[in-house]
Amino acid sequence: MRNQGSLALKDLSRLPHRAPVATHHPEPVLDVVVPVFNEERGLEPSVRRLHAHLCETFPYPFRITIADNASTDSTPRIAARLADELPEAQWLRLAEKGRGRALRTAWSLSSAPVLAYMDVDLSTELTALLPLVAPLLSGHSDIAIGTRLAPGSRVVRGPKREITSRCYNALLRSVLAVGFSDAQCGFKAVRRDVAERLLPLIQDSEWFFDTELLVIAERAGLRIHEVPVDWVDDPDTRVDILATALADLRGIARIGGALARGTLPPGGSLRDGGADAPGRLATQLVCFAAVGAVSTLAYLLLYAGLRPVAGSQAANALALLVCAVANTAVNRRLTFGLRGRGGVLRHQGRGLVVLLIGLALTGGSLAALHHAVPSAGQSTELAVLLAANLAATLLRFLFFRAWVFRA
Repeated sequence: MRNQGSLALKDLSRLPHRAPVATHHPEPVLDVVVPVFNEERGLEPSVRRLHAHLCETFPYPFRITIADNASTDSTPRIAARLADELPEAQWLRLAEKGRGRALRTAWSLSSAPVLAYMDVDLSTELTALLPLVAPLLSGHSDIAIGTRLAPGSRVVRGPKREITSRCYNALLRSVLAVGFSDAQCGFKAVRRDVAERLLPLIQDSEWFFDTELLVIAERAGLRIHEVPVDWVDDPDTRVDILATALADLRGIARIGGALARGTLPPGGSLRDGGADAPGRLATQLVCFAAVGAVSTLAYLLLYAGLRPVAGSQAANALALLVCAVANTAVNRRLTFGLRGRGGVLRHQGRGLVVLLIGLALTGGSLAALHHAVPSAGQSTELAVLLAANLAATLLRFLFFRAWVFRA
């Protein structure tokens, strides 16, 4: 499994440039997978409704794949009959349960250039389907997801599901620092060339499959398009909320450990070869070092000017704060190439968190110096602070790359 993951990771770096799907395509362009488990009541009306919608609105050939997760009721019989009656439908039977397992299998077997899936209850209004897949058909994006948490979404569901969903996504943003807003909405699509590289890297075969797919894709610098959806919750859901939440927490812990060990794909655009290519890293290091040198000089001058008035610890904190804000702003533009106002407050907020680490390092160094040598003069303090600030600068670069300015 580890060797397969390594090979797939290498393949990610060779992803071709996105190209639009040809207008005249003889085979299905879109394959919509509907994972089901014991859905004998809702399967037929949902599939027929989806089929009618695609026939009326989708301008390309399509396929609907019913992926049966080891159902024990009459779901297999209904699925087989639908596959016989509808030319664009097919049925896939799996011996084991697991939504992730069903999607992995169905997507791996499909030859369609765009792969999608949706929950069988069709909680998402189908008018969002074409906006979901259009960025993938045009070559604009790699993955597209429906979101119930973005402005413009309209959601009808109970307070328990609402609170659970918001807490889960807030946990993802705080622990894994993800940028997408809704990991578990059952309405997603991916280009097949991307899926072929990502699927071998995903370990989960159940409900965490979606989240793991998105975390790896975002970490690899792939473009994720979000579509606000209209969503009406199904009161007859088969999801065990408690068991799913515990499994998701285990998945977050596993992914967090992989990030800490560096075994997930590095940040940057792996599709185009490049934000993490050696040349790009060297450029970032040179630029960061130049900004850091100026910032360190400004910090020492500020400290020297403030110390007679404010004392050593207060002067250190004030000088570090002023220089950290300026350092974050300059590195954002010059080192990491970010323009515009989008994300400025978030970047500065994270930069201030990194500042606290630098403050602890430099302040601790001063405290240790004064404890060991109470009569130390200002020149000795500056020498100690210079060494501590250099160490803090190295940590700042690592945090800037891995967290503050990560895509």
